[in-house]
Amino acid sequence: MNSSEKNENNPSSELEENLEILRQTYFFSGLPLEALKVFAYLCTREKFKKDEYLFRQHEDDGRAFYIITGSASLEREDNGGAREIRDCNVGEFLGGLTLLGEVRRLFSLRATEDTICLVLEREKFTKALKQFPDIMPRIFKAVAKNIDSWEERFLADRADMCGECMENLGVSLI
Repeated sequence: MNSSEKNENNPSSELEENLEILRQTYFFSGLPLEALKVFAYLCTREKFKKDEYLFRQHEDDGRAFYIITGSASLEREDNGGAREIRDCNVGEFLGGLTLLGEVRRLFSLRATEDTICLVLEREKFTKALKQFPDIMPRIFKAVAKNIDSWEERFLADRADMCGECMENLGVSLI
């Protein structure tokens, strides 16, 4: 099972590292420094061994992950078998929508090597929001921009290769 990792020798440097990570994450990048500091403090670091699941399809664990070291495989189980969707690597932020509300996972995420993640739980996120009620519009704006950017990149990179995919696009119209 995974375990929390705290830097007992220098907790302030871990807090500073967490703050820097959040600053670079689309979900948090537009927030004021005071709010970022609170979120950075509330994050934990968790270690996952190779082949351990960070989360599983159909769960609602309410946790967002930033991969600090290692890598993971995004998988989808269909018809009794799992297939790999893509690799997730250092610097990726996954699961931000779970912080905003109950969201059942559509995929599983399995460590493909020993991996350390920065983790924020929905419950902690929600409590911290009460201190900064004016930041939700900024978060929604960042999420909307990220969805729009993803769909735009998909259209630019793959639209001509995936004719039948086109009829399923339009997530940015949500």
